[in-house]
Amino acid sequence: MNRQHTLIALGMTVALVCLAGCEKPRPVSVQRGFRGTGMEVLYNRPKLDALYAKNQLPEVQSPASPDGPRAGDVYQNVQVLKDLSAGELARVMLAITQWVAPPDQSCNYCHQGDMASDALYTKVVARRMLQMTRDINTNWKSHVANTGVTCYTCHHGQQVPAQAWFIDPGPPPVHGIVADRGGKNVPAAIVGLSSLPFDPLSPFLLEANDIREQGTTAAAGSNRHSIKQAEWTYGLMVYMSNSLGVNCTYCHNTRAFGDWASSPPTRVTAWYGIRMSRALNNTYMLPLTHTLPADQRGPTGDVGKVGCGTCHRGAYKPLFGQSMLADYPELAGPRVPPSPEMAPAPVDARAATGEVAGMKSVHDSSPATMVAGKPL
Repeated sequence: MNRQHTLIALGMTVALVCLAGCEKPRPVSVQRGFRGTGMEVLYNRPKLDALYAKNQLPEVQSPASPDGPRAGDVYQNVQVLKDLSAGELARVMLAITQWVAPPDQSCNYCHQGDMASDALYTKVVARRMLQMTRDINTNWKSHVANTGVTCYTCHHGQQVPAQAWFIDPGPPPVHGIVADRGGKNVPAAIVGLSSLPFDPLSPFLLEANDIREQGTTAAAGSNRHSIKQAEWTYGLMVYMSNSLGVNCTYCHNTRAFGDWASSPPTRVTAWYGIRMSRALNNTYMLPLTHTLPADQRGPTGDVGKVGCGTCHRGAYKPLFGQSMLADYPELAGPRVPPSPEMAPAPVDARAATGEVAGMKSVHDSSPATMVAGKPL
């Protein structure tokens, strides 16, 4: 029996040694905090190269003169880009066919016959997406800075962004002792095939539930930050980690997750990103629910929504930080005062108060951003 135990122990040791070398080549480690804090991000070079190859910018359309008659004066029913010149509007439309429309449809994806007609739902949706794009580039610099976004940031040449998300109703109901799953206990891909809540985005990127799981009081009646609530928060964090291709230390000092003073600046950027996604979903996406055909809605009939993965697609910054906005200033924002229907939803008032406004990071705001010549 002792010999058998010895052989088993030896076999397990050999297996562990072999597993330790499973990831080849050795991951690249990028330090993001002070030494000794363990704040590092690990990257797999082949995976990084493959992801970088998928995030190359499309060909830029030749610039158009901003001079000449306004598009709103030349064409009928131009509601969003009417401040552009007629040439600039044509240029943006041509770019959109490259970014969004199927190759075999081009302009016909949104227009058929009468160019002014709103008969096709794709045109109605495109108009709202243009409003959303300008809103982001104008009012959400706290998250996108001057890099900004274009239609291509999310679409990558596809009609529907690959990582739009839908409400997950969960599996069919069961009976007996496991009937109440509590919104979890199902291996969901969005939370890394773990048993964490399988719909971790609705409470935070659609509704404004409290993300924190650490209570500030010990009283049983007032501290509602339970382990169950922490699981929902952790589900959101797993989604964000996978969406950006980073681990927790990208935004947190893991010795004190809740301490803003010792967190990297990226945590503030993410804070605004959560609120931006929530505002965009409620202002632009939900109102389109009944505009989209049934085959483009989710299992509960909801419209596809914006989340971290929609723009980031596994990269720490969308398109690895490459900006298309400099090549397409037409999408930076309106050049005339916006009409009431184009006005963005008000930003969460907490964005200008509390720990974010007073946060002073102890970290350099320009951490290492290159691995083997590739941007991180």
